[in-house]
Amino acid sequence: MTATTVHPLNVPITAHGEQLTELEVRRPTTKEVRTIKALPYTLSENSMPVVEPDVVCKYIAVCAGIPQSSVEQLDLADLNALAWILIGFFMTPASTPPSA
Repeated sequence: MTATTVHPLNVPITAHGEQLTELEVRRPTTKEVRTIKALPYTLSENSMPVVEPDVVCKYIAVCAGIPQSSVEQLDLADLNALAWILIGFFMTPASTPPSA
């Protein structure tokens, strides 16, 4: 997965006094994960990821560079899509190590 993903919003939101029709979400850093103190998912009994909405909203604010009040404006379909984008960052390495 790339270091950033652009998600076109189904419903525009306002952030920093501007209307946004898309969000560019970047991969969180280890420091940000430690600051938030939680992953955006838990694992179900069958080891499938389950979205943690409160935590996902914190990551959206940090990784998209928007205030939490703007996160609260997200349409549910956009929130769901952004949640899985963020979870994807945790499920795939940032890059493949070079082979010897």
